Amino acid sequence: MKAAELRDKTPDQLRDELVRLKKESFNLRFQQATGQIESVARMKAVRRDAARVLTILNEKAAQAAGADKAASAAGEA
Repeated sequence: MKAAELRDKTPDQLRDELVRLKKESFNLRFQQATGQIESVARMKAVRRDAARVLTILNEKAAQAAGADKAASAAGEA
């Protein structure tokens, strides 16, 4: 999943995507423990996608906090 695709999504959509990735990660770990995993490389990709989603969520939160701070400073002046 590309970061550009994630930046186009809303924070709610990103949270849903994160939940989906965490479930997939759990299922892959379970498959690995039972010896049924087909692609070990998928585990790495899922972990990286989850980290990418978290990064984008944090960026959006920082932007929102910065916008709120700027709006409150403009209101005081």
